[in-house]
Amino acid sequence: MPLAVLSGAVCAALGAAVGARPEALAYVGLAPVLVLLALVDRAVHRLPDVLTLPLAAAAAAGLGAAALLPRAAGDWRLALFGGGLLATGYLALFLIHPAGMGFGDVKLAISLGVALGWYGWGVWAAGAFLGFLYGALYGLFLLLRGSATRKDGFAFGPFMAAGALTGVLLGGFGA
Repeated sequence: MPLAVLSGAVCAALGAAVGARPEALAYVGLAPVLVLLALVDRAVHRLPDVLTLPLAAAAAAGLGAAALLPRAAGDWRLALFGGGLLATGYLALFLIHPAGMGFGDVKLAISLGVALGWYGWGVWAAGAFLGFLYGALYGLFLLLRGSATRKDGFAFGPFMAAGALTGVLLGGFGA
């Protein structure tokens, strides 16, 4: 039940932000999978390929279809470039410190970058930055509370998803 409520709330927020534009269907369709991925990562510290890879394909295909329709407020080519660029950034972080960033995060970054890139570089940068900010604030909270040390890790997927959701909400309201 909590998964359904959370997914419904995220879908409602996205629907309200994007409004009656073609990309709304793509975003609302992607949201439940993204919520599920965030919860799975939080529980088992894994982002399974069976969800991340189809999500990336669905994001590209859904926004590509939306781009063909009138009243679309984004740019599909920019969305694809945003997906590649965000995944490349996460790949660099993974290669620099594999213990600190999982390869599932790299694959999740593809779909998040596509979703953020649709509304332009400002939204893309905000969503990417906010994921890191949310994760850093959570890590700081754990340290201050004494329930973690600097060497302890935590699932980053939920913060990536939250940052991207915030970025898309800002982009949807701004479009």
